[in-house]
Amino acid sequence: MQSHDRAVPDALAACFQQGWADTGLKLPPVPGAVHAAKRRAALSERFPGERIVVPSGGIKARSNDFDYQFRPHSAYIHLTAELGTSAVPDSVLVFEPTGTGHEVTLFTRPRSPRDGGPNSAEFYRDRQHGEFWVGRRRTLSETADAFGIEAAARDDLERALGGHVPTRVLRGEDALVDALVPRNEAAEAELRTYLSESRLVKDEWEIEQLRTAVGSTVAGFHDVVGELRHATGVARGERWIEGTFNRRARMDGYGLGFETIVGSGAHSCVLHWMHNDGPVRDGDILLLDAGVEADSFYTGDITRVLPVSGRFTDVQRKVYDLVFAAQSAGIAALKPGARFGDFHDAAAAVIAEGLDGWGLRPGGEPPLAPHSTLYGRYTVCGSGHMLGLDCHDCASARQETYLGGVLEPGHVLTVEPGLYFQPDDLTIPEELRGIGMRIEDDFLITADGAVCLSSGLPRQADEVEAWMASLR
Repeated sequence: MQSHDRAVPDALAACFQQGWADTGLKLPPVPGAVHAAKRRAALSERFPGERIVVPSGGIKARSNDFDYQFRPHSAYIHLTAELGTSAVPDSVLVFEPTGTGHEVTLFTRPRSPRDGGPNSAEFYRDRQHGEFWVGRRRTLSETADAFGIEAAARDDLERALGGHVPTRVLRGEDALVDALVPRNEAAEAELRTYLSESRLVKDEWEIEQLRTAVGSTVAGFHDVVGELRHATGVARGERWIEGTFNRRARMDGYGLGFETIVGSGAHSCVLHWMHNDGPVRDGDILLLDAGVEADSFYTGDITRVLPVSGRFTDVQRKVYDLVFAAQSAGIAALKPGARFGDFHDAAAAVIAEGLDGWGLRPGGEPPLAPHSTLYGRYTVCGSGHMLGLDCHDCASARQETYLGGVLEPGHVLTVEPGLYFQPDDLTIPEELRGIGMRIEDDFLITADGAVCLSSGLPRQADEVEAWMASLR
């Protein structure tokens, strides 16, 4: 692709300004529009009398004049229900205070004009926004129809953000917005926290989107098992597995919720192994941590450990069974009213008891308390997180509402204990070195307990082996 900054002859420019059909559309509301309207109403009620500015964010350069695929900020998605292939960079939601609430306007780029006006060369010269380059955008009237929000051109944004109105902005997402709105760190932190916490409890539409994303993720794992034998015959077998799952993500959804983790052999010990450049060998295990992001941007997040040969060795099964028991204990602790940390504590206690039973006491200490932090040498991180628009969702929520809070119906989270025995760890028997195990599933908290959204995949070792045998 070449940059089109070169001058265009007048005759060619004039040619581009005529002969185009009227292709305007009457669009139905986006599928989640009704739910997004409720979220906007809640935001309006939370900050009366103040202007609220939530940008989508813009395009990020990958290399020279090539850009990364655009993904709006999750808060913007939550307030609009925007869909992946229709998202327009540099859009900005503005909540303007009125006597009874807010008027909401979406400032965005309209379709590239072709009428000979000031911006009429955009559609064939602008590589980032011109429709010859990146495809059709909605007109302003189509945008208003799709979201049920007044739509205006982004060129009017500076005027809209003028005046002496108390303003809170989601800062750091749009350079023009940041320049126009004076910084108020306390107010902006409060807004960012609210936008994050408002996503903790999922509504019925969000839950359906998560079911879709997790279902596609489950299908991707089935695809991988079917390709595992082929992966053993190529030099970079991890890449083959990565490509297999990523194809599913692009076929079923917008793409990946996060970069796919494919760790074979000792790479399974690296929590976020994303180089994925190693071989896949019989006798090794393969750890796959992956998630499909649906067209609505909600994502799944599942981990399975697969014995490449189809059967776990005795040592691999020993570690796997301990992690399975820990995950089972964590799952049993999921219920409304339980502390968020209860499932982690339950899983950690099983891990600690199991390691102690194996005689694994970091530093050669005597038997350790069940919650000794020294076991962190082999577990490193927590046992789960909230899931939604972000894989690690609601990250700006306060301690007391998230990590120190209690589970409620509508929470969606992962349970994913693991053990990671590094290949050079001299505190463990040699047979354990280079084995990493994590089992991760996605759960919806209900009034009665918890529903496993990823139940389409087996968890127990015998079931994993039987599943793999059925797909070979």
